[in-house]
Amino acid sequence: MYSIAVAAIFFVQTVDAQQRPPRGRFDNQREAALAQPFKGVFFLDVPPANLFPIKKTGVNTEPVRQAAKAFLSSLNAKDRKKTVFPVDDLEWRKWDNRHRYARQGVGFDKMTKGQRELAFNLLRTSLSARGLKQTQDIMKLNGTLAELTNRFDEYGEWLYWITIMGEPSATKPWGWQLDGHHVVINYFILGDQVVMSPVFMGSEPVKAESGKFKGTVICQAEQGKGLAFINSLNKTQRAKAIVANDKGPTNNIGEAFRDNQVLDYIGIRCSELTAKQKTQLHGLIEVYIGNLADGHAKVKMADIKKHLDATYFGWMGGTKKDSVFYYRIQSPVVLIEFDHQRPIALARSQTPTRQHIHTVVRTPNGNDYGKDLLRQHYRLHHK
Repeated sequence: MYSIAVAAIFFVQTVDAQQRPPRGRFDNQREAALAQPFKGVFFLDVPPANLFPIKKTGVNTEPVRQAAKAFLSSLNAKDRKKTVFPVDDLEWRKWDNRHRYARQGVGFDKMTKGQRELAFNLLRTSLSARGLKQTQDIMKLNGTLAELTNRFDEYGEWLYWITIMGEPSATKPWGWQLDGHHVVINYFILGDQVVMSPVFMGSEPVKAESGKFKGTVICQAEQGKGLAFINSLNKTQRAKAIVANDKGPTNNIGEAFRDNQVLDYIGIRCSELTAKQKTQLHGLIEVYIGNLADGHAKVKMADIKKHLDATYFGWMGGTKKDSVFYYRIQSPVVLIEFDHQRPIALARSQTPTRQHIHTVVRTPNGNDYGKDLLRQHYRLHHK
């Protein structure tokens, strides 16, 4: 059944999207959120102990460190100063998938061709081939959006920024962040451990029908495999998984400045799935985690598999071939969202469209931005 807590969240989000407050109110909400100490996203249960231990993974992070050092070496003193922040700086939490937010660091639009290649090499060593392609395709689609709206001052392929948190190190914690419209990646490293979250990926439009980047398309696996999974459920399972037959203009709960939340579980618990359905859900999760470089993705997927029976899958919206929908995957070690959103830049409507997609990946129970690993590191080494 659709719980009161979930219904309240759904109602508030729908009303908020329909009655959007003035921009100043958004600014106040953002600053209020940043003023709160980081706690993380939690669910209404007691999480297993020691979810994120400091450990050896056996996956080499040296190429990422060297790529970051090379990128930083290419910057002049002024650009380096505005690019490097302490590893525990609030700057981690100052990301926004919306386009008007003021960014820190060095923008791709201000980089030389050589610096861009070094920046992309940092992404290349950190992400899988698919993750890098999707990131670059989102950037291209932001260029398509500029062409469609003729708002080149607001949208564009190169309006993305990189910051480095801490000094790249083989033993000490550090990381990097890519921040911009419709793609945000937070990437924390401690030794050979990696936490890549929060991650935001999406676009409006999701496919370029014309222009410089014609044919570019994103998020089709996330969309198609999600729809295939809900349609693999029998009638009894669907009654539990589908918490609302209609969806609002926007339903994501894990976007910018929403670091601290306590959520109810929605949908069906995976212990109620068949072995084949569990494999299918595992494959859907792997689409998102597979944006991470292969070795680290395997480490993360092994962790997710360990908690698969305690994972929930919830759905809002239709289940037909052309339906719009929202789904959420909630696990002790991962939170994933997919949302067809209302058009904003290309039209004004409260009706969700398949041409505007938002996806979010978070690490619940306190380890977004690697915060729980950082806490343990400080406790061990900075008494």
